Amino acid sequence: MGFLVPPAEDIPGELDRNTQVSVHIQLRELLRSYIQNHSKAGNQLPSERDMAVRFGVARMTLRHAVEALVEEGLLERVVGIGTFVARTKLDVTLKLTSYSEEMARRGMRPSARTLAFEQIPATARLARELQIDEGQHVIRLRRLLLADDEPMSVDENFIPAWRVPGILDAGAPSSLYNVLGERYGLVIEWGEDIIEANAATPSIARLLKVEMGAPVLRTERHAFVARSTVDYSVSFYRADRYKLRVPLQRPGVRARRMY
Repeated sequence: MGFLVPPAEDIPGELDRNTQVSVHIQLRELLRSYIQNHSKAGNQLPSERDMAVRFGVARMTLRHAVEALVEEGLLERVVGIGTFVARTKLDVTLKLTSYSEEMARRGMRPSARTLAFEQIPATARLARELQIDEGQHVIRLRRLLLADDEPMSVDENFIPAWRVPGILDAGAPSSLYNVLGERYGLVIEWGEDIIEANAATPSIARLLKVEMGAPVLRTERHAFVARSTVDYSVSFYRADRYKLRVPLQRPGVRARRMY
């Protein structure tokens, strides 16, 4: 797949050689203005050679300006291809909201593609995670979650079947937590997450449209009603679209802000 590399002449503005502001800082701000006002996320930047000629500077000076914007997170490099305008990363804040609620709050259009919605016997691992007997029936819901039609995560939920009789009859829910609460009275009260960095397997990479081995955030969640595990889930988030936000507070100190 080829990328359209724009010409450096598309970048407006000129360097002022009569100011005390260093050339690389002027370049950085010209590029910042171009990124913010004349480009969009995912677009490729003109080549360093082209930009160096356009502004009459050494490539090392140009590279210095570009590197500063990479460090800020405005640009990202793809080895062997070029430099691109970075996509904004969404905060993954640790709280018990549904995906549809979270995307709607961000002004994005959530959607989902159901990959599996079925009843299966609990494996030894699922039995342990859900605190049930091995072989007991479990509802499995596996989905590809999207925002504005772009794949964001692959989610797989497991729920003891006896807690949700008839759930398969109505088809895959658009908001699992809403169905659990409204239809079955299972309002999730608290949960525990384990988050780690993983490399995308071939199947996850294909679904998320990333390279095999690309970094992903793997989240394993146990969601509880009282002391019973109602939902056990494993999610894989695109690391290029998410960052983890963890509010912290010292024990015994009154919180000064609400998260």
